Amino acid sequence: MADYFKDADEFKNDCGYTIDGSWYPRVTRIVSIKSKPGLNGFFKEVGAAGAKAISEKSAEEGTLVHQVAAAILLGQEPEVPEQIAPAMGAFRAFLEAKDIEVAPENVERRIFHPDHRYAGTIDVVAKINGKLGVLDIKTSQAIYRDYNLQTAAYMEALLQEIPGLETRWILRIDQNSRCDACGAIKRVKGGREKVRPPRGGVSCADHEWCEVEGVVEVQEFPFWKSDFEAFLGAKRLWEWEHEWWLKKVGYL
Repeated sequence: MADYFKDADEFKNDCGYTIDGSWYPRVTRIVSIKSKPGLNGFFKEVGAAGAKAISEKSAEEGTLVHQVAAAILLGQEPEVPEQIAPAMGAFRAFLEAKDIEVAPENVERRIFHPDHRYAGTIDVVAKINGKLGVLDIKTSQAIYRDYNLQTAAYMEALLQEIPGLETRWILRIDQNSRCDACGAIKRVKGGREKVRPPRGGVSCADHEWCEVEGVVEVQEFPFWKSDFEAFLGAKRLWEWEHEWWLKKVGYL
């Protein structure tokens, strides 16, 4: 079922960007067309209203992490809210441990592809240990394959513009607590507390939670052409789903 929009302006603002006088659908909106079966259990557990509230709060927290991370990448010393301090501490430690070069003009930058007609905002183009690539920051509890659709779209859009672009990374920034007694992990996101049992073990009855610690996980995905083909498939499906609005705004 297509999303509801009250008018063409709302559709354009929610689903895309206007760049140099032309409107382009946004990459994150396009990839949202892909089914996510794992969300079914979440909706059953908390209900529609609860899921909406948790998702909105999670999005706010994710935006806050991105804003602070972008400021740090730009060499600034931003004020770090207490609620994300462990995560940002882990992020700073990651930057100190790696050989990373960042050009300010490629941090939180809007890009577009004039031929395939889509747009997006990259987190950063970075050189890590001598390799130049797109670095996309996530605040999820794991690195999911779906992210490859998004980063492949960014790679294709930037390929002709940035010489030497060769790879992409997903950088996950998170924070959680570990039970000293059994090793279970507690993660609080969007106001929702979730406890993951220890691997191969049994959770204890009364957890002894340690202080919240930051978590950073990075994975490289150098081969992206097949992911881009999948992205184009998702784009065509998204266009089919929103054909009425796309014709109304002059995109189709």
